[in-house]
Amino acid sequence: MFNKLSTNEELDNLINNNIAAMVYFYSDKCAPCVSLRPKVLQMVEEKFPKISLAYVNSEINPALPAKYGAFTSPTLIIFFDGKEYRRESKYISIPQLTESIARPYDMIFE
Repeated sequence: MFNKLSTNEELDNLINNNIAAMVYFYSDKCAPCVSLRPKVLQMVEEKFPKISLAYVNSEINPALPAKYGAFTSPTLIIFFDGKEYRRESKYISIPQLTESIARPYDMIFE
């Protein structure tokens, strides 16, 4: 399951009220953003169902990515316990991302 966020409050609530959260900053004019979006959703649904996934359109809401220093699209930021764990930008490898999330995810949830 995922949310589309458009305010600072929504984004702060997602990060602070979930043990694990992933924020996907994207632009609809960015081809890698469009092609990566369903792959990220599938990865979270299949491998990490307890991560709360949210999408933020950087064009419509430019203050949100600026607040988190996400100045390129796509940018994925993974949070555990309200703290940034990992950040990936531009050319993102789903297998590498999956591998990097698996250990802390398993430690927290299993």
